[in-house]
Amino acid sequence: MRLDATAPPAGSAATTAPLSSSTTYLVGGAVRDALLGLQAAERDWVVVGSTPAEMLDNGFKQVGASFPVFLHPKSGEEYALARTEKKQGHGYHGFSVDFHPGVTLEEDLQRRDLTINAIARDEYGNLVDPYGGQRDLEQKILRHVSGAFIEDPLRVLRVARFAARFRRFGFRVHESTMALMREITQSGELRHLVAERVWREIEMAMKTEKPSVFVRVLRECGALEALLPEVDRLFGVPQPEKYHPEIDTGIHLLMALDAAADLSQGAANVVFAVLLHDLGKGITPAAELPSHIGHESAGVPLVDAVCSRLKVPNAVHDLSRKVCLLHLKCHRMLEVRPLTALRLLEKLDVFRQPRLLPDFVMACEADYRGRKGLQDRVYPQGAYLQQVYQAAAEIRARDLDLDGLSGPEVGERLRQARLEAITRLKPQGG
Repeated sequence: MRLDATAPPAGSAATTAPLSSSTTYLVGGAVRDALLGLQAAERDWVVVGSTPAEMLDNGFKQVGASFPVFLHPKSGEEYALARTEKKQGHGYHGFSVDFHPGVTLEEDLQRRDLTINAIARDEYGNLVDPYGGQRDLEQKILRHVSGAFIEDPLRVLRVARFAARFRRFGFRVHESTMALMREITQSGELRHLVAERVWREIEMAMKTEKPSVFVRVLRECGALEALLPEVDRLFGVPQPEKYHPEIDTGIHLLMALDAAADLSQGAANVVFAVLLHDLGKGITPAAELPSHIGHESAGVPLVDAVCSRLKVPNAVHDLSRKVCLLHLKCHRMLEVRPLTALRLLEKLDVFRQPRLLPDFVMACEADYRGRKGLQDRVYPQGAYLQQVYQAAAEIRARDLDLDGLSGPEVGERLRQARLEAITRLKPQGG
C-alpha cells in the first residue's frame, strides 16, 4: 500500500499518492474493539517502511522528539513509524528506540503489552495476528505478548484497567501475565513511574463499569500496596456488622466503587472520591475496632497525601476531601436541624461551586449502597440535601431588605434568610 496524507475512510488504511513502498496498518485498540463489537474512541496507525523525512514531506506533523509519531494533517489521527524498543534504564524515558525502514510489522507488534492489542489490519481488512490475539479475545484472556512486558512497569496498571473495562465480557488475567506483574512489583520499578502517568491510568480505570476489578487485580499482584498503601490497608479491617454486614472495609470499598460507577455513569471524579472516602478506617487503633469513631477527619490527611503524590487535579482532590470528611453528615440529613443542614452546605461551599453537590451526593449514595444486602436501598438523604440547597440558593441578597446593613451584616442577613427557607422544608422519604 502507498503512504498518503489523505484521511482514510472509517475502517480502512490510508491510500493513494504513489510516494513509496511503505505500508500502513490500523493497529491496537481500534482493531481489538472492532473484534469485540465495540465503537473505538480513536484509531492509531503504524507505517512500515517509511522515514521521518518522508512523513514530513507528506504533510504529517511530528509530535515529540523521542518517538516517531506523527499527526495526520487532516484527520489528526496518530501515525507511528514501525519501531522496536529496548529497556536501558528506569522509568518512562529508559528506552532506546529503533525506527529504521527495515523494522517489520511483526517486530512492532511484539513490543506491545497484550496479545489482544497486538493485532493489525491492512487496507483490505485482512488481520495480521502473529501473537494469537484473536485466540485470546475468543478465550477472554489478557496475556502478555513477550517477556519484554516487564520492561514497562506501567503495564501493571494497564492490565488491571483492561481487566476492569472488559469485565462484562468475562476477561481474566492469564496466570503467566500475573506472574510477570508480581515480578515487576517486587523489582521496585513501580517507584520510578511518573505520577501523571499513574494518575492517568487510575482515572481511566475509574471510568470503567467495574473499577473494583482494577483494585482487585492490583492487590493480587502486590501493586496496590506499592502504589496506594492507604487503600490496600483497608482490606481485613473490620467494621460493625450492624451497619456493614460485609464487615471487611476492603469489601465495602469494592462494592461502593461499583455503585459509584453505576450511579455516576463512570464519572472518574466521583468514583475516585469513593476510592478514598474511608482511608481513615485504615489507621483506627486496633483496640477501638470494629468501631471507627472520627475516621472521617482522620482520613483527610491521607486523602491529601494520595492526591499530592499522584498530582491529582485540584477539583478531584477537593471533592475527595469533602466526601471523606462529610459523607456521614449526608447520611444523617433526615435527622438534622435546619442549621446543621445549612452548615453542611457551607462546608461543601456549594453556593460558590453548585456543580459539586450532585457529585458529592452520588459519592455518598455509593457509600450508602456499598453494603452487603443493601445495594438497592433508596437514599432519600441525597434528594433532601439537594432540596435544601435549592431552597437556600433561591434566596439572593438583592431580594432582601438590606437597608442600613453593610459588610458582615449583609452576609448574616442572607444566611438567616436561607436558614428560614430551609426551616420551612420537610424531609421527604424519611
